[in-house]
Amino acid sequence: MSPKNIRVMITGVTGMVGEGVLHNCLHHPDVTHVLVITRKPSGVLHPKLKEIIHNDFYDLSPIRHDLAGYNACFFCLGVSSVGMKEADYFKLTYTLTMHVASTLNALNPDMTFCYISGAGTDSSEKGRSMWARVKGKTENDLMKLPFRKVYAFRPGFIKPMKGLTRTHALYKYINWMFPIGRALYPAGFCTLEELAQAMINISKQDYTKKVIEGKDIIKLAAVG
Repeated sequence: MSPKNIRVMITGVTGMVGEGVLHNCLHHPDVTHVLVITRKPSGVLHPKLKEIIHNDFYDLSPIRHDLAGYNACFFCLGVSSVGMKEADYFKLTYTLTMHVASTLNALNPDMTFCYISGAGTDSSEKGRSMWARVKGKTENDLMKLPFRKVYAFRPGFIKPMKGLTRTHALYKYINWMFPIGRALYPAGFCTLEELAQAMINISKQDYTKKVIEGKDIIKLAAVG
């Protein structure tokens, strides 16, 4: 991949993380093309941006011909497990993600696939926490796909970006904690800008670890 010719596909742009990642990609000089696949319009207009509205992520066949020619995917699509049964969460987290990733891998085998997971994910798939087991299985099976590279990002507390509109309500009340948390436990606290920049940078150059923890996010964001 040319370090100055990143053609990226992004999912989940109507969520806080996806919105921030999209914003940073559109303003990064090394990102030349951005394809967004979304169930509802993002409301963003930019010369780099192509947006496809598609409701069924379990069936990408109607838009398959539009998905080739990209060398990075930033998979930011996800749901909260709160109040969900494991079977439903598994379908929306594991089954959906693996279907999208398998489709993209067949079309773009040289792609770098970056998956937004979460701090506390259970790689053993055997712990008590349902969401952590499902996320762990998703990470593990994504890494079995023959992409050029697969990275699982595990951010903890994410400081939102000013000016964006899709910040989780919780962060509006606890954002004051960020300076304290960053000072006491920097590995668990990153900004949304750092997360987005780390994903862009890891697409330009390889990283030795496949699971990207908070301290790796901060380190990668500072590269270049």
